[in-house]
Amino acid sequence: MKSAYTHMSECATESARIARGVDATHPASVPTSCEGWDLRELINHWVLYSAYGLECRALRVPLPDELTARDFTADADWPERYAAQLTKAVAAWSDPAAWEGGIDTGHGSTPAPDIAGMLLMETALHGWDVAHATGQEFRLSDEAARHLLETVEGTAALYRRYEGFADEVTLPEGASDFERALALSGRDPRGAATA
Repeated sequence: MKSAYTHMSECATESARIARGVDATHPASVPTSCEGWDLRELINHWVLYSAYGLECRALRVPLPDELTARDFTADADWPERYAAQLTKAVAAWSDPAAWEGGIDTGHGSTPAPDIAGMLLMETALHGWDVAHATGQEFRLSDEAARHLLETVEGTAALYRRYEGFADEVTLPEGASDFERALALSGRDPRGAATA
């Protein structure tokens, strides 16, 4: 739990940095690596699940309906609000009890560490999507990248079955763990940035 929490915290810190680097003039029509989502839609999904969803899962409370319909990008200071919410969310997982037992997903109970892993993927993979769309670089330590890769490896087949991931991208030899995690999730880490 301790190492998983450390990686969660690192991904949250990096996501906050990426959010602060999004130019306020970026139009909603900016395309992203997530098929069918423009930049505004991607950011709203990312903020909802990587920050608010992350906290709600730790606390075992439902995600409020009001949040699922909110356009977070409508607020000029959304990056700072997002960063503050990420801090709250990560703090909720600092309680060892958050990692114990199961969490009701509406389709049964899932072990808390598995939920934490899924939300880590939401944070890091969509953080990369936002960075890629806005001409930034999402950076992780080797340890966090390895943890992310292991998490993606454990869930890729299931995610692909429900169209959560696109087909795996083939990479040349020597790809980093982070690049491999991206490729396994259907992202091309060596493709040209959108912005």
